[in-house]
Amino acid sequence: MSKQNLLIIGQGDIGLPVTNKLAQDGLNVTGLARGKRYDYALDDKAVFKQADALTLTAQILQGFTHITIIVTPDEYSTSGYHNSYLAICQHLANLAENLTNLERIVFISSTGVYGQDSGEWIDEHTAPITPAREASKVILQAEQALQQGFGDKAVVIRPSGIYGRERLMRLRKAREPRKEPVAASHWSNRIMDRDLVNIIANVLTMESPEPIYLATDYAPVTTLELGVWLSEQVGETPPAMDNEKTAVTGKRLHSNIPLAWLDYPDWQAGYRDILRHQA
Repeated sequence: MSKQNLLIIGQGDIGLPVTNKLAQDGLNVTGLARGKRYDYALDDKAVFKQADALTLTAQILQGFTHITIIVTPDEYSTSGYHNSYLAICQHLANLAENLTNLERIVFISSTGVYGQDSGEWIDEHTAPITPAREASKVILQAEQALQQGFGDKAVVIRPSGIYGRERLMRLRKAREPRKEPVAASHWSNRIMDRDLVNIIANVLTMESPEPIYLATDYAPVTTLELGVWLSEQVGETPPAMDNEKTAVTGKRLHSNIPLAWLDYPDWQAGYRDILRHQA
């Protein structure tokens, strides 16, 4: 493999730590974002490029061997997703035949593209993919634009629910003394943000990645079981079961992430880490 020159499009909560990890690992990496360099806590070893991804030309991108797209919409609406995920992927796909040095392009998608909602098991081979939400349909279109433009150079990572030491929604709910009843059998899936950063870095730089990764841990869990466990950990009353909501809902994701890449292979390992850092 030729010497890698990496571009990370998007310097948000996941993109920035990916850029910093690659820089600290001694790789040639450029972080791209619309703000100025001092807006981001970028590692000194990383190069920074201020630009809107939609203005990138083949000439600007020609030197990069590996590109990752880690963006979020300016607004969480269907048009917001169109203007970010889809617009960027279509724009880059239009440049594909001129990017002669490009070996890999990685897109951070979402497991929201799977519309299943009756507790089904999902893996990277599940088909057909039929998103339920409009935003998820747009994300799937973005995946397809890259796959059509770049063929087997395109790799898609679909993370499940991202949580971490700063992403504490479930923990806040567990600390509420009065809780809403919770559905008996709603399945949920998650990935620790620190693990997701490692997954992206590995997929970007490894020799022969799979075409699709489900970036999720090894333990789907019902929201009731998670809520009861977390409430016990923080010494609060656990949520009651909602007797009106007895149907099995949600989905169970079968991870194809190598176990060695995960510091937090299940939700209990992740939340124990978070609770330790809450002290």
